[in-house]
Amino acid sequence: MTGSESSADDGLLVHLEYLAGLYPDLPLAHSRQSPVAEASPVTRTSPVKGDPGISLFPGGEEIRQEPGGEDRNSMNGESALIKLSGLSGIVASCRDCPLGESRTQAVFGEGDPKARLMFIGEGPGAEEDRTGRPFVGRAGELLTKMIGAMGLKREQVYIANAVKCRPPGNRTPELLERDACKHFLLDQIRIIRPGAIVLLGQTAIFSMLTQNSPISSVRGVESSLPDFPGIRVMPTYHPAYLLRNPQAKVLVWKDLQQVMSWLSLPLPADPGKK
Repeated sequence: MTGSESSADDGLLVHLEYLAGLYPDLPLAHSRQSPVAEASPVTRTSPVKGDPGISLFPGGEEIRQEPGGEDRNSMNGESALIKLSGLSGIVASCRDCPLGESRTQAVFGEGDPKARLMFIGEGPGAEEDRTGRPFVGRAGELLTKMIGAMGLKREQVYIANAVKCRPPGNRTPELLERDACKHFLLDQIRIIRPGAIVLLGQTAIFSMLTQNSPISSVRGVESSLPDFPGIRVMPTYHPAYLLRNPQAKVLVWKDLQQVMSWLSLPLPADPGKK
């Protein structure tokens, strides 16, 4: 067997094992022990080697209830992490749209695999493309402060993007690119099963909610996803927009406080100017 044939077989095996993890009723799920499941647990979901990654939030194994009463502990943190890691490997080799050819590396996402809160942005910028991590530039610093204002840390939430590869010149992702990546994002949501999602910016809103409404008409309005009716969704402005329009921070803070009330997080008496 040649090296290329071996690589192709390995890639197919990873894909099949990932599908078996998502859909246990498939015959493959009972045909063999997954080699991924036998590996030592890791604490990162980015496909980039050498990055320190994100540690699981202590207490992430606690039992949480979905709005419908379903026990979220039915998929423990390690199981979710294995599934995310398998999906990450598939994303790393994806060439379903032209962005796969121009990127430096895919930016899968990072955070607690059992996070109650998930943030979805637009796509990687230059710094994210270089590091393989989402939201690490100036907009990422502001997002970290926004999360901190909610009384949380980045390690306690999950952060992803509508597209996993950087568009050339940091342009807005096109419809074809968003559509090519959407099934990966839906799988991330399906694995993590958060209680709430914050959509950051117009691209995330177009990808997940509607192609017809500008952000100004849906920002701050509670929404839901057809595939995940139990998850509450808050559309709001992207941190990059806030860097250009700091007066909009008060609107975003109002939106985040609403999300905090959904998750029964304590509201700070004075968030300051975070």
